[in-house]
Amino acid sequence: MRKEVKDTIVVELGQKLSAYPHFYLVDVSGLNASATSELRRKCFKNEVKMVVVKNTLLHKAFEASEIDFEPLYNSLKGSTAVMFTNVANVPARILKDYVKSGIPALKAAYAEECFYVGADKLEELASLKSKNELIADVVALLQSPIKNVVSGLNAGGKIHGLLDAIAERNK
Repeated sequence: MRKEVKDTIVVELGQKLSAYPHFYLVDVSGLNASATSELRRKCFKNEVKMVVVKNTLLHKAFEASEIDFEPLYNSLKGSTAVMFTNVANVPARILKDYVKSGIPALKAAYAEECFYVGADKLEELASLKSKNELIADVVALLQSPIKNVVSGLNAGGKIHGLLDAIAERNK
């Protein structure tokens, strides 16, 4: 491969590293062509960009990045695919389907501005909540007291009766 092509690939990887807030490093060396195609389809369906890369070029892209990716350097061995995503837990949920066979295996991940190194971190990554899930939890917590007041009013009680019940509970 010519130096110009390598430089172009490093720049493209750097752009992806800055465009996507989360990525996973995965070993896909044991997958055959049909299994690889199936994995790519699952990734595409879940808006995950999967790219097979040369470790040296990815290492150069890491070094050129503003973020210090040094904890991931030891994971750059063997065949490596990078799964770029906007939602931190989606690739982990895809990879959980393959845990029994062990292929593809998680090498490392950068999710929610933290490093996860090793295949044993897959369960932890899968349990991460996305931004939208956290917002939904907060909204549900904020709506809970309002729902209690509305249900008390809808139950046929008057405001006076509701206030008496609250006063009794606080005694």
